[in-house]
Amino acid sequence: MGTTQRRRPELAAFLRGRRARVTPADVGMPPGLRRRTPGLRREEVAQLSGVGVTWYTWLEQGRPINASAQVLDAVARTLRLDRAEREHLYHLADVPYAPDCTAPSPEAVGPEIQGIIDALDPRPAVVYNARYDILATNPAYRDLFFVPQIEAFGVPNVLWTLFIAPDPVCPLVFRDEELPVMVATLRSSYGRHVGEPAWEGFIRRLSAASAHFAALWESGDVAPPGPRVKTFRHDAVGELRMTSVSLSINGMPECRIVAYTPDDEESRRRSAVLRELRPPEADGAGETEGAGETEGSRPLMRTGS
Repeated sequence: MGTTQRRRPELAAFLRGRRARVTPADVGMPPGLRRRTPGLRREEVAQLSGVGVTWYTWLEQGRPINASAQVLDAVARTLRLDRAEREHLYHLADVPYAPDCTAPSPEAVGPEIQGIIDALDPRPAVVYNARYDILATNPAYRDLFFVPQIEAFGVPNVLWTLFIAPDPVCPLVFRDEELPVMVATLRSSYGRHVGEPAWEGFIRRLSAASAHFAALWESGDVAPPGPRVKTFRHDAVGELRMTSVSLSINGMPECRIVAYTPDDEESRRRSAVLRELRPPEADGAGETEGAGETEGSRPLMRTGS
């Protein structure tokens, strides 16, 4: 049996199971008399979804019919599918999946994720969202990035830091090579958020503050996140070459852990020295706290020492 043929009975069983768990009361319909099905009837799903009864019946029977994303979305809303179930429905119907960008993405970093990045110390680690807002950090990341001049910017976003900080303060070396890649990565996420006030406001403010960012943004380049070797500078220990790796987080679909590993022995030694210079009280400063609200955006989160 081919892949498409195998999907059809799976699709039929999935739809029947989801339909059975939605009651008429859930969708504001009277229960009616002599109801033999535990959930909605097929004709009720079709009516609520705005599709023909015959078409929905054939879909639930696994017949070889074409389904558009708009119709699948309507069925998913009627059956009250969550994000994972909606994606599963798309795959079974052999329709390219497009995430529902109107649904809010959880961005609160819980103790489990904070514990993971803390355990990576002395490797710097941070949780970013798709806009490079800083959601959580570990002490080693704060050792590397949170010098007083940078904290004074008051915007917990790594792009803002890297574009606004003057060269003597900015921790990233070779900005001309690295920043275009980061802006291209930002634009690859922006397509899912066009028109959203938080995104449009951030891009507008950073473009106004940095002509360099504005020029890179106008170039229209797009790139996915990926591993990079970056060079950082620190007044106390000099330059450190670090390999960055992005890790996705279950339940936080547009957020990622970025961890940095020394790329050579000298960078490893300097990282150890940097940790030895850390004040003892800085090890426990891993909880996030509100950083205030800026025009056109939600309250950002920061972790500071």
